[in-house]
Formats: sequence, C-alpha cells, structure tokens
Amino acid sequence: MDQNFYEKILDSLSDGVYFVNRKRQVLYWNKAAENLSGYTSEEVIGKRCADNTLNHVDEYGNKLCLKGCPLGACMRDGQSREMNVYMHHKSGHRIPVRVRSFPMRDEAGKIMGSVEIFSDNSQRLAIRTEVEALRHEVLTDPLSGIGNRRYADISLENMYESLKRDNVPFGVLFVDVDNFKSINDKWGHDIGDRVIATVAKTLSVVLRPLDVACRWGGDEYVILISNASLEGLAAIGKRIIHLIEESWFALDDDVVSFSASIGGALSKKSDTAKSILERADKQLYLSKENGRNCFHLDDIAIVTTSSENSLAEDTKLTPPSPQHRSTSYTI
Repeated sequence: MDQNFYEKILDSLSDGVYFVNRKRQVLYWNKAAENLSGYTSEEVIGKRCADNTLNHVDEYGNKLCLKGCPLGACMRDGQSREMNVYMHHKSGHRIPVRVRSFPMRDEAGKIMGSVEIFSDNSQRLAIRTEVEALRHEVLTDPLSGIGNRRYADISLENMYESLKRDNVPFGVLFVDVDNFKSINDKWGHDIGDRVIATVAKTLSVVLRPLDVACRWGGDEYVILISNASLEGLAAIGKRIIHLIEESWFALDDDVVSFSASIGGALSKKSDTAKSILERADKQLYLSKENGRNCFHLDDIAIVTTSSENSLAEDTKLTPPSPQHRSTSYTI
C-alpha cells in the first residue's frame, strides 16, 4: 500500500493529525488539522510549529513552545503526552484543544520525530464550566457569598482526614453576630441581610487561601483554619473581633454598626469531627455569656502586657493550668 492510502485514512479522521521531525518542522498536516486551525497544509508543511503558527499556550497564557512543548518532550524521553492547550487559529483567536503526542521511531527504534493528534475541546470545557458553576451554586450561600453549611461539612471532613492521616492540625472558629435580632427589629430584615453579607466579607479578607469561611446558619459562621496552631487561632480571632467591631455602614442620617462573639478550638488527636465543633461551640457560648464582643479559645491561658480587657500586640500564649481551660479575649 502506498503513502496516498494512509494519507486518505488520516484525512478521513475528525481529529487533527500532524507529524514533526527532530527540528519540529511539520512534515504532514491532515484535513481535520486544516479545519480546526484554519491553516492549510501548504501554509505549515516545512515550517516549525512554533514559528508564528500553532504556538500552543496553557490556560494561563504560558508559551509551551518555549518550555513545556509536548512534542519536544516526547522526542526527549520517548514517552507519550496528553494535555489541554490553547492553539493559535489562523484568524487570530485561541481555540481549546486536547492534544495527544507520541514519539515516532525508525526501523532501528531511534526517535526521528513526533506525531500530535488534537481535537476540539470546546464542548468539554463548556461542560466543565457548567459543572463548576453548578458546584458553586450548590456550595455557596447566596446571601453572604461565602460557602454554605454543606461546603463547611465537606471542608471539615477533608481537614479531619488530614488530621488522622498526616497529623495536620486544624482549628475551628464559630462567629456569631451580637444581638442580631435587635438589628432586625430596629432596622428591618434588609439591613440584617446587609450585616450578614458585610461580616462575611470581613471574614474572607482575614483568611489565608487554604482557610475556609462559611455561613453556618442564621447569623452564625464557621471558620476552618488549616495547619493551625493556638497562636495562629488567637491572632485570627483577635483580628476578626477588631475588624467586625470597626465595620459599619451609613443609613440615611444614622450609622449601622455591630460586633461579634467568637469561640474557637484547635484539633486534638482524640477529636472527632463532631467533638471539635462541640468544643468550639462551647467557647462561643462562653463568649456570649461573658458580655459578647469577645473571643474564647479552648485550652490555653494568656499572658499579656496590656490592660486586662484588651488583647495586646505582644500577646504570648502559655499552656493551660488546671484552673484555666479557656481564654477570653475582649476589646
């Protein structure tokens, strides 16, 4: 069978196919490659694929021809590659394609080039986008814009698994808006909703990328701190107390201000996912019982150089004594 026979087979495929030699010069370009890229075989054969033609980039715009070319990698180590890239279309725009690259060998087994098969990835990306949007809708609280209770449960389970598997500690903070019923009674539910959203935004800016803030329900939030320490929980709790108290918004000729109470706990090896929530919730109860607008953290005592009713910048944490099983932070 002659070469034309094999070319007809390749031209009948719906996937783009092209071959390159060791210099990455294009030796073959099938009909589907023309249709998907807009380039005819005459325009690319004999040229390097990186010379202002295909110029693959990843989803972040990194040029793969310079570093990360799947064809070049195949020729270096003899291993096939598969990845999602964005190919340059002749008309100027980028098209999402799924590429599969394989080394080409001669009769002696020496690598003489590489072949790439690429297919339109638009539909797959559209489906992924829809799935991500649906996931966001299912796991996001519509009022506050942060995670909902379902997302909190999932995140808690993940952190608990890391604790058991890798002994990575995590912390839990419960945050409750003080006197929220009074806010609703005085200003109305629309203003109450605005307070809920404002507190959520404050929580979001305090946390690191791997930490999680979710609306637990009503005017209560839960914060999950990954790879946590007592010192870290104390610092975050302090920050939240101050920032929420300093949050406010104008309403006609008046000002709506608010505060919050916080209870926290650091995970222990003996914990279950449920027990650490219970310990943090107990500390939240203590904060409410002790005047609100304060923070109780389980299992530590505090030494501070500031007045007794404030948390100083140079706060130091010490192990708990039998008489002191939680710490109160007030402002």
